Amino acid sequence: MEARLNVFANPVTARFGKHLVTAGKVLADSTLPVATQELVKLRASQINGCGFCVDMHTKDAAHAGETSTRVNLVAAWREATVFTDAERAALELAEQGTRIADAAGGVTDEAWADAAKYYDEEQLAALVCTIALINAFNRGNVMVRQPAGDYQPGRHG
Repeated sequence: MEARLNVFANPVTARFGKHLVTAGKVLADSTLPVATQELVKLRASQINGCGFCVDMHTKDAAHAGETSTRVNLVAAWREATVFTDAERAALELAEQGTRIADAAGGVTDEAWADAAKYYDEEQLAALVCTIALINAFNRGNVMVRQPAGDYQPGRHG
């Protein structure tokens, strides 16, 4: 598979991508747990069908010490016993924030309140921004059909 557009060589997409990566560094420095960030990025990428980001965040999560069981069960997190209540709340927020078009009201008050039980205001802000950022990356990669499979941890971060 070959991408429709070389996003790393094109001057516009390369500059834009650098700004997105810089935004991601702000989130990496937040108090939102890295494990939660990776689980959320992986789940949104699965929903959006972004193979490039699924590959990246599966490998980055493993590289950061996440277990293969937890990574493999992200797509079925509701039925899995390996996630904390806080992670479940974050994954629900990620799903609803990714599937905004599927629900007229967007993210429910219940999902927001559940996440607010486990995360302080800074962490909620980082969670919202993580979800928004990964959705931006997913949409660009899906549009250009960015190939997946050869990502090496740390390559783009």
